[in-house]
Parts: sequence; structure tokens; C-alpha cells
Amino acid sequence: MTATSTKNPTKKCAAFCLALRFDINELATTLSETTLIRIIKGALLIEDDNSWSVVFAYGAVVHWNVNTEDQTKLHQLLLANADHPLTVIEEDFFTFNLNCPTTRIIEDHIEIESSDPILIFALSQGMAQSIKLASFETNAITTINNTNYIPRSLAENGRIKLSRNNIAKIRGQLFLTKSDIILNYDLLDTPDFFWEYPEYEIFYTITAKYLEIAQRTQVLSKKLETIHELFEMLADEQKHRHSTILEWIIIWLITLEIGMTIADKIF
Repeated sequence: MTATSTKNPTKKCAAFCLALRFDINELATTLSETTLIRIIKGALLIEDDNSWSVVFAYGAVVHWNVNTEDQTKLHQLLLANADHPLTVIEEDFFTFNLNCPTTRIIEDHIEIESSDPILIFALSQGMAQSIKLASFETNAITTINNTNYIPRSLAENGRIKLSRNNIAKIRGQLFLTKSDIILNYDLLDTPDFFWEYPEYEIFYTITAKYLEIAQRTQVLSKKLETIHELFEMLADEQKHRHSTILEWIIIWLITLEIGMTIADKIF
């Protein structure tokens, strides 16, 4: 980290993933009454005296030089306009300086060449994607850890020791985890914002590269494959159990028919 003078003090930056998504239109209506905001490609840029908060519709917010009290107040408002608040809040912290010779990130310290709000917004895009990706990673890992006994049970016993109802519930949870991530997978692509502001894409690339979004997305894909395999495994078990029940029903029906035929001949 480079030394800074009192004229360019080090400030704090924080990124949070609070919910599945925010109602940006409702938030914009509420905040515009008391706060200077900009709506940029479905996101909110909140400005206040060299402090910025960037709120993204997919449940993430990035704060630049915003004190803890103001962060908490904004989070309360965000959660009041959120869909499915997270039980585990993802967070990441950095420090930063403005008016540096160039923009770069070294050991979680961000050097920024100006206080241009759009530059701040571009950097926030990568940070918000990273914290949303962290939420996906946590969700996938939790699901895999909660179901890792299934393949072990199948290997040891040749069957899964669960009722049909429990198997259906687990399949439902696996499906929800996978579908939630896949339906939001496009969030991890380069944002459409940079089609209109291509000159700012380099700043997004700096954060995306530093936070290893591409590599982590590939690892997440592997985790989704594991979830898919578990899903297919449970589906096969359900089909096997269903076919077994049908076989027994047929056997009993045949046995009953034979019994009735024998009884008819005897009596």
C-alpha cells in the first residue's frame, strides 16, 4: 500500500449482498425525496459529499466512504424493499484513495485516479458481481455439504435411506439452488452498462480480474454439476422405488388372481 498525505486520506469501501433482489423503482421513489440519486441501467448511485453508495437490483450494495451508521440506515431501507433477504449476509471490505496517478488494486487497497462518480460506479460493478458470486458460492457449498451423505449412503448400502417424501424435498432444494444460480448467471457477464460507456470498461476489468470473477464462475459451474448429479441420483432412486412398488402390486394382483382361480376350481 502506498503512503498517502493528509490531503489524500485513506478511506473505507465495503460491499454487501443482502437479498435475492431489491425493488429499485420503489427505492428510487423513497430515496429521491431526501437524497441525491442517479438511476443507471437499473442500479442506483447515491451521492453525498465524496461518499457514494451503489445499489444493484440483484441484492448487492457497495459503499464508498460511507460511515457505519449511514450504511446501517440504508441497509434497513434496502431490506424493507427486498425479496428474500439472506440469512447469511455476504460482505467484503477494502480501503481506497482518490486522485492517484492510476487506478489499480493492491492487497485489497484501491487506488483511484479521480472522484468521477461513473468511474466509482464502474468499479462497483465488479465488486457487486463478486459479492453476489460469493452468495452463490455459499449457497452451492451449503447445499452440497448438507447432501454429501447421499452418495456415501448409496455406495455403502446400495440404496438411499430416505423416505420418498424426504427425497422429494431434497430434490426440490437442489432444484431451487441450481435454478436460482442459473437464472441469475448472466449477472456474472460483463454488464450492459459498458455498451454505452466503453471507456469505463477498463475499470470494471480491474476489479473483475483482481476478484477472480471468471475463475470463480468456472468453479461454481463445477459445483452446479455436482448438484445436478445429486439431483439425478435422487431422481433415479425415486424411479427405482416407484417401479419396485409397481412390481409388487403386479405380483400381488397375479397372486390374488391365481388364488381366486384355485379357489374357484376347488369349490
